[in-house]
Amino acid sequence: QVQLVESGGGLVQAGGSLRLSCAISGNIFAINAMGWYRQAPGKERELVAVITSADSTRYADSVKGRFTISRDNAKNAVTVYLQMNSLIPEDTAVYYCNVRRERDIVVVTRTLGGWWGQGTQVTVSS
Repeated sequence: QVQLVESGGGLVQAGGSLRLSCAISGNIFAINAMGWYRQAPGKERELVAVITSADSTRYADSVKGRFTISRDNAKNAVTVYLQMNSLIPEDTAVYYCNVRRERDIVVVTRTLGGWWGQGTQVTVSS
């Protein structure tokens, strides 16, 4: 079993920055991919960014150049971060941390699965 605890959401003006954190504990050795998804009202959940245990990364086109995903490995826990810069109102959504056993980053970007965090609200005002 894996536990995810997210933090760092909030309200920010357009052009501002936020950093989301996801503390991952439990059976972390089963995890090969970690990512962030978001879901805006009335829209489907979409991939924002993903990073694998081999440090391969993928980003949604809408956030390339503005968002950066990274991870920090400790002995019994992993933290994955999403640094969000130059935020725009269209970035407003609930952001979810996700971790998976899947190693193939292409599969990760095309399917849903694994464990999810509870979500953290990000609101960007114009």
